[in-house]
Amino acid sequence: MVFHRFRRSGIDNREGAVQKSRPFAASIILAAGLFLLVVLTGVSIAYGAADIQVSTVWNSFVHFDPAIASHQIIHELRMPRAVAAAAAGAFLAVSGAIMQGMTRNPLASPSIMGITAGSSFVLALAFIFDAHASPNKLVFWSFVGSGLGAFLVFGIGALSKRGLTPVKLALAGSAVTALLTSVSSALAMHFDVARDLSFWYAGGVAGIRWESVRVVLPIAVVGLAAAMLISRSITVLSLGEEVAKGLGQKVKLAKVSGLLVVLLLTGAAVSLAGVVGFVGLVIPHITRFLVGVDYRWIIPCSAVLGGLLLIMADIMARMINPPFETPLGAVTALVGVPFFLYLSRREGGGTR
Repeated sequence: MVFHRFRRSGIDNREGAVQKSRPFAASIILAAGLFLLVVLTGVSIAYGAADIQVSTVWNSFVHFDPAIASHQIIHELRMPRAVAAAAAGAFLAVSGAIMQGMTRNPLASPSIMGITAGSSFVLALAFIFDAHASPNKLVFWSFVGSGLGAFLVFGIGALSKRGLTPVKLALAGSAVTALLTSVSSALAMHFDVARDLSFWYAGGVAGIRWESVRVVLPIAVVGLAAAMLISRSITVLSLGEEVAKGLGQKVKLAKVSGLLVVLLLTGAAVSLAGVVGFVGLVIPHITRFLVGVDYRWIIPCSAVLGGLLLIMADIMARMINPPFETPLGAVTALVGVPFFLYLSRREGGGTR
């Protein structure tokens, strides 16, 4: 196992990265998290403008009748919304975990590193030049935008004298995010697509249909499977590049693989839920605290906890000011902003 090899090498890790993983705790989190995810999915399906009993939700699964209006609402509106919220949360959380492990930057996440901003920027261009784009096209452009954001951030960081550092990545990500967001807003106002684009910037899964979910899920499942395949490499990278090279890790290959997985998952999340911040920042830290530093456990646990967070946020978004809905991004910011400030101020904070 990597940790045993690391101990035998005699290399001192000042940040205390070498710890025992906690597989029992991880197993409990996975089991309890999946159970809660099923329960909250039922709550999400039952709660909304139309008053639907939980028993009706169950009957719609067991004895679906297309002639009953409540059954139609459940299957065509509520179910894809709940699935999209859970899926987007899982994708963002896993993306954040991989980014933090690769860069050893505790502030790394898709929203802070410019990836979601790049996705939204290209989607703005899609709304301008292809107003009637199909869900397939929107997913494609979302992936292209994710790649653009990552290319700009890592390109700017790599051009600096001493190369990429966690601080430079965070600064480059903030700058690229501000730039792309400003340009997107200007284009949206000039071409009169601000209303369409506002959904993506506010974040939300209202109005999601099965067509969009069916397009995104197969792609994202491949991304999650790839994340598990590279989990051991991310664990080694999280110990530091010098240590990784000493253990025979192909650092560049691992980073490129991790970045491709992040782009795949972030593009899928943005195409489903728009720009939802802080999920990819908060959840990986909580997960590492609970299960240790082995990414073979961090990645699946992050996926479950990320899905839980976003589906709870979606329920809260409907409860704050009914019958109107609060933007999903605003709800996640209530948790994420204080956590971000805490991480920013913490002395010696780092990704373990």
